[in-house]
Formats: sequence, C-alpha cells, structure tokens
Amino acid sequence: MQASAGVIYTLSVLAIVLAIVYAVYLAVWVKQQKNENKTIERIAGLIRSGANTFMRKEYAILAIFALVVGGLIFLFLPEPLWHGHGITPNLNMMLCYLAGAIFSAIAGKIGIFVASLANARCAEAATHGIKPAFLVGFRGGAVMGLIVVASCLLGVMGVMLLVGDPSMLLGFSFGASSLALFAKAGGGIFTKTADVSADLAGKVELGIPEDDPRNPAVIADNVGDNVGDVAGMGADLFDSNVASMAAAIVMAFVLDGHTTGANVLMVFCYAALGLISSIVGIYTAKVTDKGGPTRALNNSTYVTTGVFLVLTALATLLFKDFRWEIWGASAVGLLVGVIIGLSTNYFTDDNAPIVKKVAHASQSGPAFTILSGVSYGFLSVLPAMVGIAVSALVAYNLGGLIGPEYSMFGISMAAVGMLSIVGMIISNDAYGPIVDNARGLAEMGGLGEETIRVADELDSAGNTVKAVTKGFAIGAAGLTVISLLGAFMSEVNVKLEEMGRAAEKLVGFNLIDPTVFFGILVGAAIPAVFSAMLILGVDKNAQRMIAEIHRQFREIKGLAQGEPGVEPEYNKCIDIATTGALKELIPAGLVAILATLVVGFIGGVNAIGGFLLGNIVTGLLLALFMSNAGGLWDNGKKYVEAGNMGGKGSEAHKAAVIGDTVGDPFKDTAGPSINTQITVVSLVASLMATLFLRFSIF
Repeated sequence: MQASAGVIYTLSVLAIVLAIVYAVYLAVWVKQQKNENKTIERIAGLIRSGANTFMRKEYAILAIFALVVGGLIFLFLPEPLWHGHGITPNLNMMLCYLAGAIFSAIAGKIGIFVASLANARCAEAATHGIKPAFLVGFRGGAVMGLIVVASCLLGVMGVMLLVGDPSMLLGFSFGASSLALFAKAGGGIFTKTADVSADLAGKVELGIPEDDPRNPAVIADNVGDNVGDVAGMGADLFDSNVASMAAAIVMAFVLDGHTTGANVLMVFCYAALGLISSIVGIYTAKVTDKGGPTRALNNSTYVTTGVFLVLTALATLLFKDFRWEIWGASAVGLLVGVIIGLSTNYFTDDNAPIVKKVAHASQSGPAFTILSGVSYGFLSVLPAMVGIAVSALVAYNLGGLIGPEYSMFGISMAAVGMLSIVGMIISNDAYGPIVDNARGLAEMGGLGEETIRVADELDSAGNTVKAVTKGFAIGAAGLTVISLLGAFMSEVNVKLEEMGRAAEKLVGFNLIDPTVFFGILVGAAIPAVFSAMLILGVDKNAQRMIAEIHRQFREIKGLAQGEPGVEPEYNKCIDIATTGALKELIPAGLVAILATLVVGFIGGVNAIGGFLLGNIVTGLLLALFMSNAGGLWDNGKKYVEAGNMGGKGSEAHKAAVIGDTVGDPFKDTAGPSINTQITVVSLVASLMATLFLRFSIF
C-alpha cells in the first residue's frame, strides 16, 4: 500500500489528540493529590509567584524582541520586499516565525504551571513512601513532555497544510529556537545565581542545610529550578524537535519533486509514532519493589525506544513507498541517543565509580575536586562525540544506498529518530526540578528525616536522569545541526538555480579554502564566547545576591538563630536573580546571531559553511563537557551528603559543595544553552542564504 497524505495526517492528528487528552488527565490527577500542609502550601505559593513573575517579565522582553525580528523578516526574507516577489512570502515567513515563538512560550508556561502544582504534592506524597511520591513527580513532568511534542507536531503540520512551503518551516523553527535560546539563557542565569549563592553563603559559610528556610536565597533557588530546568529545557527540546523535522521535510520536499510525497509523509509518520510511543512509555513508568526511581525512569525510556522501533518497522512494512534504508537511519539515530545516555549515566550516576572517585578526591580539598571533575568531564566527551559521528556516518551511507541525493536526508532522519522519544526525555527531565523542589519543601515544612530521605532518593535519581537527558539533547542537537547544514545547502542550491547560477551548486566545503577556513575559526570561537558571557552573568549576579544574603543575616535580628516568627526577605533575592538574568540574556544570544550575519556578508555561503562546521564541533564538545562535569560534581556532593567521606559538615563536603558550585553554571546555564545556540545560527544561515548569495563581499 502506498502512503497517502490523508492517512498520515489523520495518524498525526490522532497522536496529537491522544497526547493532549492524556496530558490533561495527568494534570488533573496531580492537582487532585493531597496538599494539606499549610507551611508547604505557603512556600509553594511563594515559588509559584516568583516563577510567574520572572516568566512574565522575561516574556515581555522577548515579545519585543520577537516583534522586532518579525518586522525585519517581513522586510528581508525570503527576499527583500523591493525585489518585486510580492508581499505574501514575506508575510508568511513573518507569521511562521511568530507562531514558532508563541508555541514555544506556551509550552514553557504550561510546564511551569504543572511543575508548581506538583512540587508541593510530591513533598506530601513522600510522607507515604517513594512509590506515590515518584508518581506525582513523574506525572507532573510528563504533562510538559506530552504538551511540548504535541505542540511541535501540530505546529509543523499546520505550517505545511496552511502554507505548503517547507522553507517556511525554517521560519517557524527559528521562532522556536530564538525564544528557546533566550529562555534557556535567562532561566539558566536565574537558577544558577540563586543556587550558587544559596550553597556558598548557606552550606559553606554558615554550615546550614541546603534548603534551610533561614537562607534568604532558598526560595529563589526553588524558583530557578522551574524557570531554568522546566521552562528552559522544555523550550530547548521543543526547538530541537521542530528543527529536526524542519530540516528533514525541507530535504524530503526536494527529493519528492517539490511535492508532499512519500519522504515528507515518512517524516510525519515517524514523528506521530514517536509521540504515541512516548505515551506508552509514560504509562509504564512506576517504581517497583525490584528497583528505585532511576531504574523506573530508565525502563520507561527503554520501553518507549522499543515501541517506536516496532511501530515504525510496521509502518515501513505497510507503506511500500517507505524505504527500509531510511528506517535504518532513524533507528541508528535513536539507538545512538540511548547509548549516549548510558555513557553519560556512567560518568554522572552516584552509584557509578567516577562520581565516587571525585567524592574521594574532595577529601584532599576543593582544588582536587575541580581537577578530577574537569578531567573526567573531558573524558566523558569522547563516547558521545564518537556516537554522533558514527550515527551520522552510518545514516549518511544508508541514505546513499538509495542514491547520493538521499545521503543527507539519511542524517536528517537519524535526528528525527533520535528525537522520536523526546516526549519521554522531557518527562524525565522535568521530573528532576519537581522532586528537587519537593525535597526543599519537605525540609522547610518540617516533614521529618524519613520524608527528606525519600525526597533525597528521588532527587538523586533526578540529578542522574537530568544529566542523561542533557547528553541526549546535546547529541540530538548534533545530528539536527548536521541535517540543518544539509538544509542550508539545499536552500542555497535552489536559490542558485533561480538566479541562473546552477554551475555554482554546493556539493561540500573545501577546508583549505581561505574563505571556508575563515568561517571555521570564527564559528569555533562563538560557543566559547557565548558560554563565557552566560557564566560571567551568573558570576556577577551571584556576587550581588551573596552580598544581599550577608546583609540580611547581619541586619535581621534572630534570623541566623532561627528565632520563631523571623523570616528572611525572600523577594529581595528573587528580584536580584530576575534583574540580572533579564539584563544578561539578550547580549549573549545576539552575539551568536550577529556573528553569523557578519561572516555571511563577508565571506558568503562558503564562509557560512565553514562557520557552521566550526560552531558544531566546538559547540558539541563544550556542551557535553560542561553538562557532564556539572552533573558529576553535583552527584559527587550528594554522595558525600549521603554519609560518605565524612558526610555533611566535613571538609570533603565543603570541597564537594565548591565543586558543585562551579558545576552549576556549567550544567544548567552554559552547557544546555550551547545546543540551542548552534541550532539558532544554523537556522539563521538557512534563512539568510539568498541575501548572503547576493550581497557578500567575497
């Protein structure tokens, strides 16, 4: 049987409806869970209010940015208005860009809403044991996962049905990625400002527990978990999923003879089946007597992977115009994603040997904590980089078996395959900050040592899985941007044909060409500059917050002693984190975008090709290193706090806390923001291809 657009689009709609209905059911279920502790509810209200305030201010700034960029797109893309190609293409591109930004913002907002409901209920559920607490935390995160992927599929399908031009998907993707870039950067600066300040001033200087209500930064820290790890990561993976689909559809459309043929339909079919697979995996996630929360999260991921492989194989068998070579490429991408996750787990799991080695090094002081963490962080890069390289190579050659024109399409479908289980990946990731908040609420609400122990076990699993999902997200971004490079070449070649310059078609980039080499060097430097700006943003902001914490402990009588009725001024710290994050988020993002434009207008499409190559390689390396090293230091600290190497209050604990403090902006600010940065510059390159061809200096 031949695939038809009607059948595939119906399948996609069915998957979207199932995901939304299931997400609503889970959200209602979470809301119905008991939440009777007044202290916890009051603190949870402060966290919810702080998160909503930050999101409102951040989105107000990003709305202005989006409108300005939308206006520029209307004037210049896909062709300058004065070139006489009509107003409709430019208007469509602008509307697609704004739609991508809006969809991304809505996904983040829904995630914040559910996470702020789930954290208090998870804390209270922890009084009854690990099983009910796990369900509340995971199902709260699953709402985010389902909504993000359903929104992605709905948005991409809507653009194709309403506009019919796959190049407009690049505009939709750029809207999603630009908002994700700033949301991840802003949320990352906020959360790590608060986390670093709370740890240094609280645990290291004063020797008070992590979530002690006396600490003025403790509420800001919990707010940051939501705005950085929930809304930010949701926007990030929404962006990656949209970008992978957009790149695949752009190339598929050309392969299908500029129609919606079998290759385009295959992309939609696999994406829909991936969403259905995530629903099945989410349903199966439960803590059993045979394993803890980490095992439950991993098992549900394996279930999702298996279901996807079976369903897509059946679809390829059923629809005779679907090619097994492309199924193989998508399967390779997915399996490599799982392998990257397992390698990340080896370097960051507190039950694995590497974390224990770093914890042991902490007994010799913070210098050794840092040195060992940096060393193992760099070592952790190799398996993931090799995995991305191998998957790209295998997928390229599998596609090439059909014909040379299918080679890059093979890579793009490997990215689609890797991101096919993104609903499960986001669910796992959002679980982390929910249970982290729950642990803090349990301590601040005085729920007892046993409840805190349960929450600690949930939190430890969350830390491990967050590191795994970050590795997965970065790996997926690697394949996605390689496929976006293919989409860029396709866009350039189409424009060259239209301009009567078909002889200049791109087939690759000569690395010894000075123009290409110029682009490589500049592109390679941008991830480092981008990371430095974000980390410096955390550094400067944290110094201001620590000064405020010192002021409050000095001026508020009875605060340090924990006298009844004496509370810190939590809002002061929330305001500092908010102001600093909003101040720093725009410049870092603009550096990457402006660098792309400068290189393109100087060296043209060949320089941009080099720029993207350099940006991809160093971006992936830095992102993996920082995410893994940060996760390693975090769980090293948790291992010491569990009673090892002297336990809490020991010199090893103080050293481990300092390691975690260095790792915080690595793993939660700069590292996961880089993959969004390389996606953004790749999309800017594709969208600006025509202008670079017309107006470059060289």
